[in-house]
Amino acid sequence: MIENGHLIVLGYGDVGKQIVEVLQDNDVRFVVVDMNEHVLESANFEYVIGNGADEDVLKEAGVESASTVIVTLNSDTDVIFATLITHGLNPESTILARANSVKSIDKIYKAGADYVASLSIVAGQMLAKITATCMDSVCENIDEDIMLYEGIEIEKHHVLKGSDLIGRTVADLDIRHTVGCTIIGIEHDNEVVTDITPSMTIRDGDIVAVVGNKGQVSAFKEHYVK
Repeated sequence: MIENGHLIVLGYGDVGKQIVEVLQDNDVRFVVVDMNEHVLESANFEYVIGNGADEDVLKEAGVESASTVIVTLNSDTDVIFATLITHGLNPESTILARANSVKSIDKIYKAGADYVASLSIVAGQMLAKITATCMDSVCENIDEDIMLYEGIEIEKHHVLKGSDLIGRTVADLDIRHTVGCTIIGIEHDNEVVTDITPSMTIRDGDIVAVVGNKGQVSAFKEHYVK
């Protein structure tokens, strides 16, 4: 049964498989959408067979209640259509997309994507950063950031005692309007939450993952990181 607030991975190619491994390692709820039934027949996770750029297929995967949709389709035309449909059905969701060609990046942004990566390896790293507890050395430093295409960054910050973040809800902080960043993950007691709701409260010791351009991330650190 598909639950609310889950992640959807569109495409189960090389990038999609890398992302799924990270999500499984960190017990994140997700659904995969792919047209190739053969590659998914032995999968031990929830999936939907079909074209990720088809509205009915996206609805079957629960796009209307998903917190995040990760688009890793092999055709940029499909990426654009999937992004348009997802944004139309669920404008509150965060859409992360992989562009197969640099020339398509602007079109994917215009279709409604929040962040677009142009290299396959970046997409996997991006999800590893979001889920916060990957084992590779690239994730050892809390404040280490990954540079995405056109200066988009994802950073993790440890909420220390005395931080202005402690005890405040996501709605109260309103970070997207205050500094332009988006909170895309919170880790508490070794549990990573990617279904970020307005009522969620940030606590002492949490690790908060934010995404934005260089200026937005700098503004976040200036306002909230002690």
